[in-house]
Order: sequence, then C-alpha cells, then structure tokens
Amino acid sequence: MTGARGKGAVKPAEDRKVGKRKAPVDRSSIRKAKKEKKAKKDPNKPKRPPSAFFVFLEEFRTTFKKENPNVKAVSAVGKAAGEMWKSMSEEEKGPYEVKAQKRKAEYEKQMKDYNKKQEISANGRDAEEVNDEENEGSGEEEEEDEDED
Repeated sequence: MTGARGKGAVKPAEDRKVGKRKAPVDRSSIRKAKKEKKAKKDPNKPKRPPSAFFVFLEEFRTTFKKENPNVKAVSAVGKAAGEMWKSMSEEEKGPYEVKAQKRKAEYEKQMKDYNKKQEISANGRDAEEVNDEENEGSGEEEEEDEDED
C-alpha cells in the first residue's frame, strides 16, 4: 500500500501534464458580447403593474419612515413590510388587491394601445416596401411592352 494514493496524496511530478495550461480569457469581451445579444428595452413600453404587496408596500413605507425616522436601511423596511403582510388577513389585504387589479386593467389597456402602435409602425414599413416592389415590377412590364411595339 505504499504506492496507493488516498486523500491528500500528492501526485508525483511525472504524472502532471506540463505545459497544458489554458490561455487566460479576456472576460471583458465576453461581457460585451452578452450585452450586445440582449434586446434593447423600448422606453415607450408601459411598465408592469405592481402586485397587491407592492401597493401595500408603497403605503407602508411612508408610515414606517414616520414611525422610525432613524432607520435608513431599505432591507429593514422590506422585512417589516413582509412580516406585516404575512400577518394580515385576507380581508385586510382586500383593498390592496382591488387597487392592484385596477392598475392591472389600466396596464392591459396601455399594452393594447402600445401593441397596436407597434403593429402599425411595423405594417407601415412593410406596406411601403410592398408598394416599392409593386412599382418596380410594373415599371419593368411597361418597358417590355414598349420594346414589343
């Protein structure tokens, strides 16, 4: 068992692969490539509506800051709000859920309008391209007709 390798055994120098190290990778080029692949966000696209908890959090944040003016940590506000939300009954959460549903309905209307605008702009370009192609095609036919006369 003198030649056996167990945990913590050191490999002899002959077993190591000499000169087989990987070349260093430039990580900045990888990050740039990932950023380029992501689609850019449309600034005109409506923001998603907040959930009932976030509607509650908006109100809770103001009251919490009044009661605890010395607490500046965002995490403390979030933890306190989470504990309060969990302890609330369904009846207490009701008004926040109603507000969230209203905001969701508004968001859906805005998204319909946004999608229509996107389709119109996309179709408008396509229609122009189709008209250009049709005009080019009809022009060629006229030339052929003139050659035949």
